[in-house]
Amino acid sequence: MTSNNHEDTDEETQYDGPSKSQLKRDSQHLIDVGEEILKLSKEDINSLQLPDELNEAVSAALKIKSRSGLKRQRLYIGKLLRAMHSEEIETQLRKIQHRHDTNTAHFKRLEKWRDSLIDNDKATLNEVISHYPEIDRQHINQLIRASHQEKQKNKPPAASRKLFKYLRELEDDKNNEF
Repeated sequence: MTSNNHEDTDEETQYDGPSKSQLKRDSQHLIDVGEEILKLSKEDINSLQLPDELNEAVSAALKIKSRSGLKRQRLYIGKLLRAMHSEEIETQLRKIQHRHDTNTAHFKRLEKWRDSLIDNDKATLNEVISHYPEIDRQHINQLIRASHQEKQKNKPPAASRKLFKYLRELEDDKNNEF
């Protein structure tokens, strides 16, 4: 009887690899990575330089309209990711997502500035001028005045759009300097 007990403890101390639950979590993670890939634009998907089989599976998934068919295709994409070294693909995916998040943050900051400028917030104007020293002050003041008048008269926001576009051009010029 003691020899039986001894065998049980040896089996318990041996490592059999990841648990079934861990394998399921890893599998679900790769399915989620596949879904994140499907959310990207075609240009971003092409920039990932996916292996041919995975690229074909992603292209097929983008064409599928049926919910159940799309679910099966997502599972297949997850299976393909499990069969390859997906770390590099995940790294590239995170870079693309980070770039999009950064662009969104810049966009929201520009919108906030535009709205504050239209409301004649002088502190925001000073902040914009200090952020973009090369700004054409006369031009931005004209855009602010026109946007403010539009807002007061409840007209369509054409000047407001021009103001936002000008701020975005300034931001793009500043980013291209580096």
